[in-house]
Amino acid sequence: MSSDNLLQKIKQLREITGVGFKDCKNAIDETNGDIEKSVEFLRKKGIAKATKRMGRVASEGLICISENDNKFSMLEINSETDFVAKNSEFIEFAKEVSILSLNKAGILEEILKSEMENKKKVEENLVNLISKIGEKITIRRSAFMGDGKLINFSYIHSALKKNIGKLGVLLSIETTKQRDDILELGKQISMHIAASSPLGLDKSDIDEKTLAKEKEIITEELKNTGKDSKILDKIAIGKMNKFINDNTLLNQEWIMDPKKRVKEIIKEAEGKDKINIKNFVRFKLGEGI
Repeated sequence: MSSDNLLQKIKQLREITGVGFKDCKNAIDETNGDIEKSVEFLRKKGIAKATKRMGRVASEGLICISENDNKFSMLEINSETDFVAKNSEFIEFAKEVSILSLNKAGILEEILKSEMENKKKVEENLVNLISKIGEKITIRRSAFMGDGKLINFSYIHSALKKNIGKLGVLLSIETTKQRDDILELGKQISMHIAASSPLGLDKSDIDEKTLAKEKEIITEELKNTGKDSKILDKIAIGKMNKFINDNTLLNQEWIMDPKKRVKEIIKEAEGKDKINIKNFVRFKLGEGI
């Protein structure tokens, strides 16, 4: 590593962590110039504290979708404030990284190592952006759908710009129908997913821990009712079934006609063909942070 490059990396690391020159140089040497690993190195040594910039909560930002020839990627990039999320430089960075996400099939590790238009890697430009803007910025997660045997869809709720917003959905459908024949259905199901936030496609997709936790909550809720245990068992089963129906896409009430369930809408649209939802991904900005 040249002396100029070393000094630049030390400067970047100091701006992110607030740690002194000597410790930053040592971290850079130990990690062969990897900024993210250097931050981790300093934190493990107890030199960089979680109260510094990289330890702040970044739950604002943008959801970006890129598409090309039935291939879709979705990316969440976070900032600390909505003010920064509206910054033109932040938006342009997010848009360019989103395109790279599509090219790299949504594999986050490869996205970070990808070269941007300025010939620098994403991870290096990310560090420079953090230094310039003065907030923690993270590329949190990505998703990709590009199976050529399926028909794929995307949706951004209340888009701020084309394919940019704060809530996004990707959807894959297997069908013998032509794409044009299910365009409206695909759009409507994507909108439904955005609004209804299903945990899975059907019961088998819901994590066992989630089901166990809900059962525990229901049991505690019914414990002090004073009702017969057999009646309580029936009530508990009913409540669990409702939880499953409310949180699985195929069993949810259709947002455009609550008298019907999603699986019934799909059945009506099939005609002589078959329509199967194979996968969906829903990103809500900052969810779970």
